[in-house]
Amino acid sequence: MGAPTDIAPHDASYPAQLLAVSWRALAQLVRSPSHSCRAEAARKLARHSLWLAAAGAALVIALMVAFDQTEILLMPPRGTPSLWPIRILTDFGKDEYILSVLGVALVVLALVAAGLRGSRRALLLGVGTRLQFMFLSVALSAFVAEMLKYLIGRGRPFVGGKANPFNFVPFEGTGAYASLPSSHAVAAFALAFAVSALWPRLRVFMFTYAIVILLTRLVLLAHHPSDVVAGALVGTVGAMAVRYWFAARKLGFAIRADGTIAPLSGTVSNRLKRVAHRASAP
Repeated sequence: MGAPTDIAPHDASYPAQLLAVSWRALAQLVRSPSHSCRAEAARKLARHSLWLAAAGAALVIALMVAFDQTEILLMPPRGTPSLWPIRILTDFGKDEYILSVLGVALVVLALVAAGLRGSRRALLLGVGTRLQFMFLSVALSAFVAEMLKYLIGRGRPFVGGKANPFNFVPFEGTGAYASLPSSHAVAAFALAFAVSALWPRLRVFMFTYAIVILLTRLVLLAHHPSDVVAGALVGTVGAMAVRYWFAARKLGFAIRADGTIAPLSGTVSNRLKRVAHRASAP
């Protein structure tokens, strides 16, 4: 959601204000890129994505050949009663839940911002831009993951009755053959990258969360090790692409001369401090 504080006349009705806020939030995402350094950022994104894809693919193949079968044979049987805490924990990486929370937050923010004016509205719109970035990072990554699942059609552990890491039925389209990549790993790593890109101090916490979600998928025999590694790769590259999209439109990020993308971390927090100060002033 954009920075302008007044995007509809002051005397407009609340529905008109809400429509204006919502329209602005959508329009800013599809406007033409305008950052002067976006070409260098695009080249850097392409290089990093190719390196990650090459290294990730090599690791996935190595795990598939040398480790997947060994790992799933070491895990407790599927449905073990004592694993109930793990089954609860793993849901914190479910893409539907993450997107629902972020989507509800965006709707609530728009409803509140439509009733505000001036710097208070600008503050919420800045927060909204960051929420849009997180939402789209997860959504794009999840969409790509679903297409890959359908195309690859890898069987989940023990589908078919034995520990066969090479059980592939492309275009099967069922849950039993939707193992590669792991959707939970995709969502967790996309969210971890997105939050860390906005607030670098949270990087350790967020990637610890993502790794924990990844491990729960292995313990529950929902995926092979190579599945979760592939999911982490898809989520990270997807969030990187969305970050470039936002930075090229000067939304939430700045692009340095060398193509490095950095968060505009001080903008929203400084506005929040000013608003709080004015609200508490006598």
